[in-house]
Amino acid sequence: MIERITSGSEPLDLVLGGGLPRDAIIMLVGAPGSGKTILAQQWVFANATPERPALYLTTVSEPLEKILRYGQTMSFFDQRAVGHSVHYEDLGATLRDHGLRGVLERLRDLIREQQPMMIVIDSFRAMHPYADRSSGFRRFLHDLAGMLSAVPVTTLWVGEYEEDDIARDPEFAVADAIVALSSAQVGQRSARALQVHKLRGGGFLAGKHAYRLSAEGLDVFPRLADAADASSYVLSDQRVPSGVKAVDDMLEDGYWPGASTLVAGPSGVGKTLMGLHFVFRALQLGERAVIATLQEDRYQLERTAARFGWTLDAENLTVLYGSPVDLYVDEWVYELLATIKDTGASRVLVDSLGDLQVAAPDQARFREYLYSLLQRSSRGGTSLMMTYEVPELFGVTRLSEVTASHLADNVLLLQYAQISKSMTRTLTVLKTRASDHDPAIREFRITPEGIGLVADGTTGWVQA
Repeated sequence: MIERITSGSEPLDLVLGGGLPRDAIIMLVGAPGSGKTILAQQWVFANATPERPALYLTTVSEPLEKILRYGQTMSFFDQRAVGHSVHYEDLGATLRDHGLRGVLERLRDLIREQQPMMIVIDSFRAMHPYADRSSGFRRFLHDLAGMLSAVPVTTLWVGEYEEDDIARDPEFAVADAIVALSSAQVGQRSARALQVHKLRGGGFLAGKHAYRLSAEGLDVFPRLADAADASSYVLSDQRVPSGVKAVDDMLEDGYWPGASTLVAGPSGVGKTLMGLHFVFRALQLGERAVIATLQEDRYQLERTAARFGWTLDAENLTVLYGSPVDLYVDEWVYELLATIKDTGASRVLVDSLGDLQVAAPDQARFREYLYSLLQRSSRGGTSLMMTYEVPELFGVTRLSEVTASHLADNVLLLQYAQISKSMTRTLTVLKTRASDHDPAIREFRITPEGIGLVADGTTGWVQA
């Protein structure tokens, strides 16, 4: 079993299967500005001690003064450690004057003097042009790897490589681990992703994992893609009221605990209001609830709730607002799951899935996020309601494009209907899992008390 050391980020350690392999050669690659130097320094300051120091060696890519200047803006940078447990040195002059052979000699001296447990070479690729001929760099690699293998040291080679370089450049064959940072265009936004291409001696989480750059360093969000879990779990048999009594009657007295419900319909038809009924009914029963909104900010949502006698300042209610303009779905899902765990919420409203779908890197990833969220909510006994906007104002004929429609336990369809010269709203229960339901198309109206279903289509009310 290969011993691991922390990368400086607990979520990244999870991706790496426990951390970076000790006494190994690790390639950290990516385009300029992807955060390679930040992660390298984050790793150094998380591990280095005066007894087992780190060497941070720059070449001819960026001046050492610039790396230090920007490094000092990070929260993990400890000025007191510089010169004691973290030693910086610029190899640029050595490389220019004495070539790769001079770098080897200087590195051998530094290892003898400092006895480091960690070495960073930034940038490693920048040394390529200093090879005397085609075989020169391979010979340099052979000698360097042999030197590093003779001492207990973990080495990080940082460079501006592209995906094609991994199969072509010889240093990748020498490396024990390869971690790549990249950026992709999602709509009009740029989304950062980290991927482990190689890790000898251990497993790791495959796929691309979102990350952000912040003053704390790299904030990594491991790819959420839960495998199917066939183990049993126990949920209460007591039904969860929807907050609208007439809807409960259509659903055989409400939803099952831990069930997920999709409320689909066109703009303005009452989807959010249906969700607010669901949430505030939980508060009336003394339970805790979470509203995760991407449609309206807190002020807008408060104004809507106040119309029906509710307040977002209610005890046991937590409101999460995320802007769909700069949304990382991975980050959002982790924040929501943490909030559910911390508050012990029994009900969650997600408004709306459409914003999450647009922000997801692709449809497959969106399905993974959604499946994982629904599975974790179900096993935790948390009832989940999600809204989704459909384009048709009248006569919605299918929901097959809505990813959640087949994953959700219950599906409610809200539509507009034209009667003579007036327009009304209708509700239909399309699906309930492990339960019977009334499939009738029911007319409803929005009153100061909330949603009310018309009892016989023309007169009488069955209120919330």
